[in-house]
Amino acid sequence: MVVVTGATGLIGSFLVDALLQQGYEVRAISRRSFSGQNHSVLTWLQGDLLDPVFLAEAFEGATHVFHCAGLVSYAPQDKELLQQTNVEGTANVVNTCLALGNIKLCYVSSIAAVENEKNKPVADEEAKWDLNAEHSGYAESKYNAELEVWRGISEGLSAVIVNPSIVLGPGNWHESSTQLFRYVFEEKPFYTAGTANFVDVRDVVEMMLQLAFSEVEGERFILNGGQLTYEDFFQMVAGCFGKKAPGVKVAAGLANILWRLEHVRSLLTGKRPLITRDTARIAGRTHTYSSNKVKKVLTCQFRPLPETIAWSCAGLQEKLVQKTG
Repeated sequence: MVVVTGATGLIGSFLVDALLQQGYEVRAISRRSFSGQNHSVLTWLQGDLLDPVFLAEAFEGATHVFHCAGLVSYAPQDKELLQQTNVEGTANVVNTCLALGNIKLCYVSSIAAVENEKNKPVADEEAKWDLNAEHSGYAESKYNAELEVWRGISEGLSAVIVNPSIVLGPGNWHESSTQLFRYVFEEKPFYTAGTANFVDVRDVVEMMLQLAFSEVEGERFILNGGQLTYEDFFQMVAGCFGKKAPGVKVAAGLANILWRLEHVRSLLTGKRPLITRDTARIAGRTHTYSSNKVKKVLTCQFRPLPETIAWSCAGLQEKLVQKTG
């Protein structure tokens, strides 16, 4: 029996489907209410990763746990929540796996937890975390969550860690990376000069399954399908949707002004900022992440990003039709 946390998220939902297709019995965990139906090989459980008693009951009898649950936020007011969800929640997952024994854990981290070392053009799994460097609250939470997994490994836990880049797929319009598609669909005007690294959710799931059901353990793997400028990404998405692509380039200086104005607006209104200091800084970066390690271990290939973008757009448009139909 296999357990999936964060089963209603982008990675988790595709992972649950893939596990069922391969004939596994699955317990799918979600913190929020959900519409999933139980049947002979799929059981939905609603619970909190901060509840060790719930986790012990949920993991009982499991051979594998895929820990996909986590909070993605760059809002300053979420710093404590990031610590609780990503770090304390992961610590509880690790402790439960250790207590029950004979469980292999696959933890979904992020490339945000992979340091971009100075004077090193391509980041890989061997990059050393710089405690003195400037990191977002989200990046720190994912790095510290990884430390909990490494702690578990040192105590005898069988585990692997994956660090996906921005995961693309037809997910929830209002969550995580899918908001990038929504941004273009709504014909927003601005884009930044930076680049981003992307990966297809189907590739992430396939590689997680291969790693989890193998003898590989005690390793971390970057999962990255490629790099695009934000301008090129938005152009591709706009072409698929038949929309006007963002055409106003935001320089770094203007981005710094905007996040400060948003910060003030957030303080005055209590609403979440549309852009933060961290998102402004990240959007202007140009970093490259190497997936050579996972390619050597699994001899796998990543789908081309144009194919992934077209597939994602088609799936999102189909959801819109179903919603309005």
